[in-house]
Amino acid sequence: MIRPTLLAASALALTLAACGGNEALDPSAGFGPDPTLPPPQGSLFPQVNIAEAVGWPEGRTPVAARGFRVQAFASGLDHPRWIYRLPNGDILVAESNAPPKPEGKEGGLRGWVQGLVMKKAGAKAPSANRITLLRDADGDGVAETRTAFLENLTSPFGMALVGDTLYVANADAVVSFPYQTGQTRITAAATRLAALPAGRNHHWTKSLVASADGTRLYVGVGSNSNIGENGLAEEEGRAAIHEIDIATGADRIFASGLRNPVGLAWQPDSGKLWVAVNERDELGNDLVPDYMTSVTPGGFYGWPWSYYGQVVDARVEPANPGMVARALKPDYALGAHTASLGLTFGEGGLFPARYRGGAFVGQHGSWNRTPRNGYRVIFVPFMGGVPAGPPEDILTGFLNEQDQAMGRPVGVQFDRTGALLVADDVGNVIWRVAPAV
Repeated sequence: MIRPTLLAASALALTLAACGGNEALDPSAGFGPDPTLPPPQGSLFPQVNIAEAVGWPEGRTPVAARGFRVQAFASGLDHPRWIYRLPNGDILVAESNAPPKPEGKEGGLRGWVQGLVMKKAGAKAPSANRITLLRDADGDGVAETRTAFLENLTSPFGMALVGDTLYVANADAVVSFPYQTGQTRITAAATRLAALPAGRNHHWTKSLVASADGTRLYVGVGSNSNIGENGLAEEEGRAAIHEIDIATGADRIFASGLRNPVGLAWQPDSGKLWVAVNERDELGNDLVPDYMTSVTPGGFYGWPWSYYGQVVDARVEPANPGMVARALKPDYALGAHTASLGLTFGEGGLFPARYRGGAFVGQHGSWNRTPRNGYRVIFVPFMGGVPAGPPEDILTGFLNEQDQAMGRPVGVQFDRTGALLVADDVGNVIWRVAPAV
C-alpha cells in the first residue's frame, strides 16, 4: 500500500517538475555539428512534460512531407519498436516493452514517479516478447500476411540475419535461431551467443547490426542511470557498443561513453558504423542534445563525466579529468530531449536521388522539455559520408490539437520497394512513406 505522504510527495514532484521555469531556445539551436549549449539549469525535480498517449482516431494518419504520402502498412500491433527487413522482403517487427525490474531496483520515489510518467506515455504495458513477420506479397503497400514469427523472448529489440542464422538481441543476451528463406514461423529453441548487461535495465533496448563480412555483431547497450547515480559498478559494460565475434561469442567494448546508443546503421558511402544516442537529462530544456555520430573504434564519448565532447557535467562525482580529456565530440546533434531512437540510411531508387545515403531518424519525442521536442521522423542529408545540411521533416503530425500523442515514431527501415517504414509504438502501427507519384 502506498502511504498518503508518498502520494503527496509524488504529486508535489510532478507538479513542481511540470512547471519548467526556464525559457527554451528555438529547437533548431540543438541541431547540427555545433549545437548551442547554454549554461546548465538545475532543478530539485526533473521537469515532466509528457504527451499523453491516446492513439489514432479512425481515419487519421501522420502527415508526410510534401511530395510524399503515408499509409498504414500494418496496424493493431502490440507496442512495435524495431523493424528489420529480411533478404526476401519480409519485414520483422519486434513487439516489445521494458522487462520487469528486479526487486529492490525500482528506484524509490524517483523511480515510482518515472513509472507514472511512462504509463502516461503508453510505455508501461507488459511486453509482448514477440517478433511478428509481415509480408506484402502483392506490393500494394499493405501487409496481407502476419504471423507470430518468434515468441517467448525477453524484451527483444535488434535483429540481424547472417547466412541462415537469425540473431536477436534480447534485453539480457544475444540469441540465435536457424532460419530458412520464406518461413513464417520459427519454433526452434534459442541458442545463446553472448550475455548482455541486464539487471536494473534503466535503458533496456539492445540494438543490433552485423558487419558486412558476417563475422561480427555490434550491440548497443544503454546506461543503467541518468548520470551514474546508481553507482558506477552498475555501469560495467553499459553505455557502450559491444562487438561480438560470431564464431566464438567473445565480447569486447567497441566504443564507450555513449549514454544510450540505440539506432545502429552502416553509412553506405563511408562504410562507417553510425549510432543515434540519447543524452542525459535534468540540465534544462536545451541540454543535452541527442546526437548521431560515426563510431571510432575504441572511442570514448564522455558519459557520464562530460557531454558533447569535453563539456564537464559537474554533477558527476567523483570527477574524472582524464576521461574528459579523451572524450570525442559527436558528429551531429539531433535536438535536446528528442529521444532519437531509429536510424537508417537512404537506399534504393523509389525516393529521389538526393535521399540516398542520408540519415532517416525516428524521434520518439521528449518527456521533459517545454515546449515538447521530437515526435517526428527527420531526414539529414549526407555528402561524402558526412552530414551536409539541416534536418528536414519526413513524417510529422504525431501530436493532436490537444498536444496529446496519437503516435510516437521509433524504428525506421526501408522495405524491398524502397519505401520507408516507421514503427509507431503508441499508435501500434507500421507506417509506410513513399513518393506521392
